[in-house]
Amino acid sequence: MNYIGEHLFPGQIGHFFAVLSLVASLITTIAYFKANKMTVPADKESWLRFARGAFLVETISVFAIFITLYYIISNHYYEYFYAWDHTSRSLQSQYLLASFWEGQEGSFMLWSFWHCVLGWIFIWRTRKWEAPVMTVISFAQFCIATMLIGIYVTQSTKVGSDPFILFRHQMPDMPLWNNANYLSFPRIQQGNDLNSLLQNYWMVIHPPVLFLGFASTIIPFGFAYAGLINKDHSWTKSSLSWTAFSCAVLGTGIMMGAAWAYESLTFGGYWAWDPVENASLVPWLVLVAGLHTNLIYKHSGYSLRSTYLFYIFAFSLVLYSTFLTRSGILGDTSVHAFTGADMTLQLLLFLGVFFVPALVLYFMRRSSIPAIQKEESTYSREFWMFIGALVLFLSSIIITAKTSMPVVNKLFGTNIAPPEDVKFSYNQVQIFIAIIIGVLTAFGQYLKYKNTPVPVFFKKIALPTGIALIISLCISIFGNISYNEKGIGFLAAIHVAIFAAVYGVVANAAYIWVGLKGKMKSAGASVAHVGFTLFLAGVLISSSKWETLSMNTTGINVFEKTKDQDPAENITLFKGIKTDMGKYHVTYVRDTLNDVDRKKYFELKFESKDGKENFYLYPDVLKNNKGQEGFSPNPDKKHYFTNDIFAYVTTWTGTRAEDDTANFRPAVLKSGDTTFYSNGMIVLNKVEINPSTIKHPVLPGETPVILDMTVISKDGRKYPLTPGFAINLHDTSVRNLPDTVIAQSLIVRFDKINDEASGKMQVGIKETSNLNDLMTLKVYRFPFIGMVWLGIIIMVTGFIMSMVQRAKQSKLLQLKTIKPEKTVKEESQ
Repeated sequence: MNYIGEHLFPGQIGHFFAVLSLVASLITTIAYFKANKMTVPADKESWLRFARGAFLVETISVFAIFITLYYIISNHYYEYFYAWDHTSRSLQSQYLLASFWEGQEGSFMLWSFWHCVLGWIFIWRTRKWEAPVMTVISFAQFCIATMLIGIYVTQSTKVGSDPFILFRHQMPDMPLWNNANYLSFPRIQQGNDLNSLLQNYWMVIHPPVLFLGFASTIIPFGFAYAGLINKDHSWTKSSLSWTAFSCAVLGTGIMMGAAWAYESLTFGGYWAWDPVENASLVPWLVLVAGLHTNLIYKHSGYSLRSTYLFYIFAFSLVLYSTFLTRSGILGDTSVHAFTGADMTLQLLLFLGVFFVPALVLYFMRRSSIPAIQKEESTYSREFWMFIGALVLFLSSIIITAKTSMPVVNKLFGTNIAPPEDVKFSYNQVQIFIAIIIGVLTAFGQYLKYKNTPVPVFFKKIALPTGIALIISLCISIFGNISYNEKGIGFLAAIHVAIFAAVYGVVANAAYIWVGLKGKMKSAGASVAHVGFTLFLAGVLISSSKWETLSMNTTGINVFEKTKDQDPAENITLFKGIKTDMGKYHVTYVRDTLNDVDRKKYFELKFESKDGKENFYLYPDVLKNNKGQEGFSPNPDKKHYFTNDIFAYVTTWTGTRAEDDTANFRPAVLKSGDTTFYSNGMIVLNKVEINPSTIKHPVLPGETPVILDMTVISKDGRKYPLTPGFAINLHDTSVRNLPDTVIAQSLIVRFDKINDEASGKMQVGIKETSNLNDLMTLKVYRFPFIGMVWLGIIIMVTGFIMSMVQRAKQSKLLQLKTIKPEKTVKEESQ
């Protein structure tokens, strides 16, 4: 059948380059492997030139695949399943890139793209190790290329998933294909859309940075392979700048994901110990451990064997995280794991062909790896750096074990359930890791390599220790740190961890001036430590003082309590009605639907009761068209120097966007009196002070005054109504407690006691067709959340400073090996 409107040529081009990429990467791998084996310089150079040419073809192919798929997506060619499944015609253009890597195939392309970029930079900068390291990179490219080929080896065995497959080939049994003009069908024309959670600017920039971090871990692994295969262990100095770069980029990518979670998700935080989050964190922890043991070997000759292992494990854990997130095994335990095409076997092979041979080669060469048998001094920097590296590795093992429970259940047929409080199960262990790391980063730099005179060490560390102790005690005593619900032991650990974090900040900041004499170009490690411990302090403080502001003061519950949401922590707002919310009065002003981004925005006015704050927030909701029901809420925040006010919509009703112009009509009543509204009458039965039962939550120190009223409609139906107000006996302030009868579109509030002697009360009555325009709101306050983000920025800056310094040292080292010794001496003079 000749189908109308299909664009087949782009897909053919894309598939051609996918096959070419596979072939070119295999040829490049073989050529670089041969070049590494050559001992004759002319032969080696010949193979290197051939390998570079093949890698150029590989790079062109990868770029062509990337551009072709983006062309298909951006032009909405929905005859291709990938384009239809991840985009829609109504999707904003800035999110087309996010749709590119929503699927497995696009994320593999992104990974391969960064390998090409890093490969050429490596060829340009590090010629000595080009052959063995590029062998590893090219072989990884070959493995990734198999993920994109989408070829059936047998009738039931498929290699990879083709991003250029046609919709009618992806689902051949659909009767739709009997129509030659199937592209005209509205369901096909519109597209399946992008997951609403991914329609956020962070998801445009976070995945590329994260995948650059993932891709960069192959270079330390490649250096380790080079040392083992060539029995040449001089690679460690050249690897330092690359490892620092990888730590910086991967760490940035991880925390961009945390920022996305804070901006887009509604669990009210930046880290939930989600399995996918953990899968990216663990390689970073091991890589940082490897960076520290690499530095140890550079300065003292210790820990080379550990460096080999850490670099092998870091990249292998990236591959393991790829398996976890793309095999679908975490589909029930993670909010953002891939659950598409089943490539479990391929992903396991991808892990196995790197990890197993590297580990076998390590143990074959282990005896030839230089190692100093002499014990390190406990007053040496290398001793405590090594302890810190082991602690980081231990942390990664614990996190991996907990994250891998679904894998264990599947392999052994067990049914081990996750703990009831997942976050606490991680925190109760990791808090002790944090204490150790915080303290080690504090005093470690005050020690010298080899050995440190004890009196000198204690003299230098005494002042930072005292300052940190004073600051942390002030935080613990006056900071209202509250983890009491987790037990006294955990609370005590939190206070010790706060000291460790503050100690790390103070001691490392002081070391820049005391130990380095203010030489910032050499302060990369200290700056990174300041950033990390400041981040740690921010996490501890913001988590402990995290406060829910939206306690339900109206007594109106519009949804049932669930595991994820408690109506007592969600305040119900009616459009145009100022509602008490603890420290604030909040008003649901209006809502509007933005036709551009398809989001419904809610305008909320916050007014503090002391008159010092007055601001607006605009949380929104977006309909999730990606095969799911309902809407996804997006929070909005008010940033202050010391805290954030964070709000999102939990439920709402009504679709009207215009303002409600109805006003409250005053009515004066006493017990037994009746007033009328358009559909019936309202009877004031009695006035009650501090009644025994009340549906409005009353705060400590308040006395409620409630009107017991009955609404009687024209059809004879009766509805209870209990408006009132609460008087605070300490400061005589009054908080209004309005009540509603949604079925009659009525809102009634108790305005004032009009005449106490006669018992007359003034109430406000409002009838509105927009009463169904209500919403429930969740509001948090995060104190000192800015410390978290500032700490990350400072830490990454430290990594970059260290990377630049190591790169300069590596370049100088290369110049010294090329130029005659005499020339180098003359230049230095």
